[in-house]
This record gives sequence, structure tokens and C-alpha cells, in this order.
Amino acid sequence: MRLARASSPDVGQAGRPVRRGLSWGFFDLVSSLHSTHTQPPLVETKAGSFWERGGERKSGGQGGGGLTGRRASSRDLGTLPATERYIRGEVPLLSVSNSTEDQTPNRLSETIVVRKGLSNHMAGFPVFCMASDWDNSWHSICENCAVLLQGSSKDIGWLKRTKTLPCSVDRTDRFKELLHGIRNGMHHLPNTLVYLFIPGLFSNHSPLYFVNTKRIFSKMGLTCHIARIHSEASVEKNARELKLYIEELYWGSGKQVLLLGHSKGGVDAAAALSLYWSELKGKVAGLALVQSPYGGTPIASDILRKGQIADKETRRIMELIICKLIKGDIRALEDLTYDKRRDFISKHKLPVDELPIISFHTEASTAPTMLATLSRVAQAELLPWLPLPRFLSSSEYAESLLASLKLPVVVPASAAMAISALHLRLRYGERSDGLVTRQDAEVPGSVLVRPERRLDHAWMVHSTLRKDHAEADATQMCEALMAMLVEIGRKKCC
Repeated sequence: MRLARASSPDVGQAGRPVRRGLSWGFFDLVSSLHSTHTQPPLVETKAGSFWERGGERKSGGQGGGGLTGRRASSRDLGTLPATERYIRGEVPLLSVSNSTEDQTPNRLSETIVVRKGLSNHMAGFPVFCMASDWDNSWHSICENCAVLLQGSSKDIGWLKRTKTLPCSVDRTDRFKELLHGIRNGMHHLPNTLVYLFIPGLFSNHSPLYFVNTKRIFSKMGLTCHIARIHSEASVEKNARELKLYIEELYWGSGKQVLLLGHSKGGVDAAAALSLYWSELKGKVAGLALVQSPYGGTPIASDILRKGQIADKETRRIMELIICKLIKGDIRALEDLTYDKRRDFISKHKLPVDELPIISFHTEASTAPTMLATLSRVAQAELLPWLPLPRFLSSSEYAESLLASLKLPVVVPASAAMAISALHLRLRYGERSDGLVTRQDAEVPGSVLVRPERRLDHAWMVHSTLRKDHAEADATQMCEALMAMLVEIGRKKCC
């Protein structure tokens, strides 16, 4: 590929060739500098460097490629590279191409021309004699753009496309029946089990994660715990901690443990069963994965995908947020990418044929009203003499007043989930809860629960300020899921 034309130039004043176009800008600069400075040029290449001082020609670097011991004469100019012949005025035009006829014996691809006395202006002028470097850079940019544009389009739903994995069964109707009974006061959970909730990513920074559910379960006389694990740790590390936690609960109470994991907590619990099933068999009664990215999530994959534009910069930003600010491990997010999940699932089998497992997933609403919805993530205790704001309803006001004047701390979590769900819908055409697509939340061989109600990823653990008493809340749904696990487990035993 030729970067500059070598055709006959137009002749301007004083017989100087007129070079037209943007591609000649650099050579005009070199030519003008040559006409205003009388010092002999210095030509530096990767093979060595040459300079003239006080009428003596010297050479340096690794051998060859220049004149040594004397001043360059006109006879020697014919053997110099085309670049230097142009600068010395021996040729009217410089032809820059990917041919090798004007290159030095060392086949150099780059020459830097420097004039003495120009250090205050610029150190050197790169003149590329071959276009291969440009071609490689352009090809690399195109590849990065292709990776960025493709994103996770080929990864979403890979579990469902794998024919060797077992098929799942949809039992949403039975879940609705159990949920309806619970809302009418029919509770089916036995007190012969220990109920363990496993929170998801960043739960250590959310004090109300599963707190309300645990409180209501305890009122029903059930033994209930929230796993105190470092949610920003890797999946395998949390799987080890959960294994020890389950064994401690089992040996301490003599009861089997029923697990419910939300988001990454479901992935951590599934990893514990996959890695340590031989030791946990008989100690675990079932597992419910609630909105868990068992197959991966496009959010984590798109952020940490290698080969896309600014991939290294994006990873450094996430490492700063997770490792420095949150004091977590970047592998907590990396383990949720499609590549990591595909590798883990292929190596470690989940005992779906021996243990009742439920996959629960939803779709977030993208209605404009969700932008004004606030979620309660924490609460602050006010001093007794401070007045409580009146934006709460009368029943909530009285309840908060009796609870030591606790003021809710709210964030627009539902608004963020709605925007993220809209992004995934427009880019990939996939329905999701804002973070996890419906296809990636289904464990092969499990019992599926796919409610039609629009619920985002944060709703199960962070209640909104505007409660809809005509619909079931998160605690009732958790109770229905665990009652369904108990029912499936009894059928398996029979």
C-alpha cells in the first residue's frame, strides 16, 4: 500500500516542487527545515546512528548501514536510503511504500530524521517506510470493535442450548397455589428443618438483606439463619465457607438444612453442593436459587470481557471499586461471567437428580413510573425528640414510632434495575430482572418457577416504600418456595 504518490510534482517558485494534500504536510516541514538550517543531518535508525561534527563523519550503534571516518560525498548519496536522499535534495519526491528496494540491507521499517539545533522544536520525525504497522493497528481496532458490538449475544442462554444437560420442569402453577394459601394463613413449613438464607453480591453493605424475612420466620417458630459470608469473595471461597456453615448447623441442631440463595448467593450455594456433595449429602434438604446467574450474566461479562475497547481500563476501574473501596475480590464479579460459569459447570456437577432444586426468576418492569420508585436498603435511628417525617402512611408511622423512631434509608434501586433491563432488552432482545436474563437463571434439571408479575432483581431483598397489599411480599414468596422444596423432597423420598 502506497502512502504518498511518487508522480511528477507541480513546480512552484524557485523551482521548488509543490506537494499537495494532507499526506505531504510532514515532508513540507522537513524540506523547509532543510532550507533554513545548514547543519548536516543526523540519520538515526534501529541499526545505528550517524552524525557529523566539526567536519568529521562518525558512526555509532550496531555496525553497518552508513558512512564512517569521512564526510559523505555525492558519490555515496546514491547508496543512502531514499529518505536521506530526499532530505539532501538529491531526489524531488519521496516515495513511501511497502516495497523493499529503497530500504537498507537490514530491512528497517522506520527511520527517524533529526537535525542539529532543532531540540527546542522537536526531537525527531518518524517516517514510516512500510504500512504493515498501520495495517496491524487498524486490524486490531476493528477486532476490538467487533468484540464490543457482539457482546454476550452468543453466550446468553448457552445452558439451554446444551443438549447433554437434563431438562427442567415448569411448576409455576403449583407455586401460585402455595402462595395463595400462605396469604390466606395456611403455613406449611415444618419446624424439623433449619432454614438458611444466603445473600448475594454486596450484601455486606446492605444491613436489611433478608432481615425482614428472618424476623417473620422466627415469629412462626422456625429456626432461621442468614449466612454471614463475605459476599464479595470468590465463588469457591464462599462455597467452602458455606460447607462449614451447613455442617455446623447440622451437627448443632440435628436437623437438615434447607437453603435459599439470592443472586450470587444461589451460585455460591450451588457451588458448595457441587464441590462437597459427598460430605453434605444427607445434611441438606434442598436448594432454591432466586434470581441467580447460574449460567452467567451479561452485565459481568460485558464489563470484564477481554479484547474489547478499553478492556484494561475498565478492569482497573472495577478493581478500584471492588478491591479498594469495598475491600472485596475482583473474582467475585469475574466468577459470574459466562466463561467462568461454563468452565465451572463443565467440571463440577450439581446433584439435581438427588436433591430438590428450584430455579426462580422474574422480569423487571421498564415502565416510566419505576424511575420514581425507591427501595429501602437500611435504616437510621433518630433521637427521641426528633420528629418523624410524615411521608409514611399512618400504619407505617405508628410502627416506626414504636420501633425507636427508625428512619428508612432509601436508594433508587428499582430505577437502576429498570434502566438495566431496558438496556438488555434493546441490545440483546432478552428479558431480565435487570441483572440476570431469564434463560441464564434456569438450572438444568431443576423445577422452574416463572411468575408473571414484574419484579426486579432487588425486590426480593429490598422492599419498596410503596407497598401493594393486593400482592404477595418477598417474605411470602420465600416461604412458598421453601414449602415447595419440602413438598418435592417428600415426593423424592417416596
